[in-house]
Amino acid sequence: MKHDKAAVETFFQAKCRDHGLKITPQRLAIYRELVKSKEHPSAEILYKRVKKKLPNISFDTVYRTLLTLSQVGLTRVVEGTGEPKRFDPHMDKHHHMKCIKCNAIIDFQEDSYERIEIPSRIRKCFNVLNKIVVLEGLCQKCN
Repeated sequence: MKHDKAAVETFFQAKCRDHGLKITPQRLAIYRELVKSKEHPSAEILYKRVKKKLPNISFDTVYRTLLTLSQVGLTRVVEGTGEPKRFDPHMDKHHHMKCIKCNAIIDFQEDSYERIEIPSRIRKCFNVLNKIVVLEGLCQKCN
């Protein structure tokens, strides 16, 4: 998706309408900051950025909005192991490399990961809808 303001707003509005969500200034501001981000920000990071534009916004509003946006397909939650949730606005198929030292998350694409065979014992009890691989290690800066 293009990251110009008009395209972001149009995409956001269409997704909200498709899911019966009100288009509020708070939701739009949070989504704009998320899409502008070059990292996979936490709710805390986005709260600090959005608060500069909307001083009366609460952390709870930002956090709940991010979870709502993830439910309607406007962001993905990047789960951490014991760390705050991080949010990814890129909805195309991709995977993540996570630095265990600085916690950077880097997107990458690898078609062969889409062909990972799901074991039959898992297919019997679980309907896999998406495959996301997370590689953990040290980024170039931390290595």
